[in-house]
Amino acid sequence: MRHRRRTGNEIKAALRDLRIQLVLLNHQVGGELALKDVDLDCLDILARDGPLTPSVLARRAGLHPATLTGILDRLEDAGWIARDRARPDRRSVTIRVLPDRGMEVFRLYQPMMSAMDDVLADYTEAELELIATFLRRSAAAGERVLGRSAVEN
Repeated sequence: MRHRRRTGNEIKAALRDLRIQLVLLNHQVGGELALKDVDLDCLDILARDGPLTPSVLARRAGLHPATLTGILDRLEDAGWIARDRARPDRRSVTIRVLPDRGMEVFRLYQPMMSAMDDVLADYTEAELELIATFLRRSAAAGERVLGRSAVEN
């Protein structure tokens, strides 16, 4: 029981260490692109789940809609996103990342992605599935703690 607790604590400490490294990487990438961390977060959500309406993006990013409006204005002015109006109801808007700019972000994260590929190469398929399950369950635990779900619309 003591060993299990110690190993659990080591896992939590490693997750904190990883979080710090990812924050530092995001700061570096954001500095290269003249983007704030929250801008990168919104771009990431849009790249993975988009196009999205502003209200869905605000909910997924944990932002107040008024705050998101300023972020979207900044991203649109800098050529990162487009706001597309629906034909039948011109009030309805969806937001999407412009593909050229998305590749710019991808290029800056590529060294970390390559480093992660090197780390993952040491694991079996079964171990990779276990790690993926652990990470998905950890993300879901965070969503439960925050009282929201990434699948909300």
